[in-house]
Amino acid sequence: MQITDRPSPNHGPRKDGNPRPDLIVIHYTAMTGGPGPAIKRLCDPGTEVSCHYVIGESGDISRLVPDHLRAWHAGVGQWGQWHDINSRSIGIELSNDGASPFPADQMTALEALLRDLMGRHAIGAEGVIGHSDCAPGRKIDPGRRFDWQRFARQGLAVWPKPGNPADSGGFRTHATAFGYTAPVDDDTLLAAFRLRFRPGATGPVTATDASLAADLARRFPAPRIDAPTPTA
Repeated sequence: MQITDRPSPNHGPRKDGNPRPDLIVIHYTAMTGGPGPAIKRLCDPGTEVSCHYVIGESGDISRLVPDHLRAWHAGVGQWGQWHDINSRSIGIELSNDGASPFPADQMTALEALLRDLMGRHAIGAEGVIGHSDCAPGRKIDPGRRFDWQRFARQGLAVWPKPGNPADSGGFRTHATAFGYTAPVDDDTLLAAFRLRFRPGATGPVTATDASLAADLARRFPAPRIDAPTPTA
């Protein structure tokens, strides 16, 4: 795996004092023209945005911010007990306009990068999430075209197993126990969950949604929130 360094000035120390990330957040750039324009923007100090890695359509990987530093990719969000996602994560941007399929070479490169990062930082499959997971209602990337099941089959993400029927009224409790702790309404939470685990599903929450969320909560429970941590 070859990585090209393209240093961005947009970073700082991880604010919790712990340089080891717990999460990997997958994004898409929502830009056209390949990775070049996105990298230019992520390296522009005027934008005040960045990420750790950008993967181009052909599988080329650029590193903009070292792993131990806090890149500015997640914005306001929450996952499990963590409110300052930037301080707890590594951000990976996939060069994609938000509507096109992800090329095979790009997905192969992402697989290799995830294996490397998860191995070096001891991040489990449950720690690989989408931007839409930690910022529901505000972000939708990496979107419905991203094949989460492909990565779950390789231990690079998680996927729910069909389980016993569950009361649809318990959906939010189960989804929150898994990690969807952002303070959003029920419809927004359901949309974010379905975007990742049931793309194409519509209508009110069902027993299937609750059953899948219950399985994820049972097998991959998020750490309990004791007290909110302000995001600066």
